[in-house]
Amino acid sequence: MPADEQQKYTVRSVMNDPAGELEPPKKAPQSPLERAKKLALEYLKRPHSEKELRDKLRQKGVAEADIDTVTALCLDYGFVNDAEYAGMIARHYAAMGYGPGRVRTELNRRGVPRELWDDALAQLGQQDETIDRLLAARLRGKDPADRKERDKAAAALFRKGYGWDEIRAALRRNGFEDS
Repeated sequence: MPADEQQKYTVRSVMNDPAGELEPPKKAPQSPLERAKKLALEYLKRPHSEKELRDKLRQKGVAEADIDTVTALCLDYGFVNDAEYAGMIARHYAAMGYGPGRVRTELNRRGVPRELWDDALAQLGQQDETIDRLLAARLRGKDPADRKERDKAAAALFRKGYGWDEIRAALRRNGFEDS
């Protein structure tokens, strides 16, 4: 058989249509709801909040009724669980050294309902070790009496999401008296 004739045959074409007389089957048109389901499953390969899912589907031009249907399905099957997601976000940001204030900001940005924030933050427990480690790293080799360096370190901790009470307590614990 000449080389140009060999190229037009594939395993599938020979098995399904040995004579090569049939046209390839065409895909059935996808309904808007099926498209929305497919988009949601693709988006939910990683965890997201219900609000993020809804926003993503709106961005893709899905009708509001289909968004409601798909979101309800995802909630029923457990593909979207805002409580678990809030805990995951809180643990992630705490592991990066961020405080409760920063975690709240991130939960708000991601559309997690406020009633789930406290439970997520409660999972973190006390973060004294973390704040002490961050403070020690920031003030390593600095004079404990240098107020300017203490203030810089305190401001850095505040930007990381720690409250002033936590920062003052950490300064006292580490011998950097807050005056």
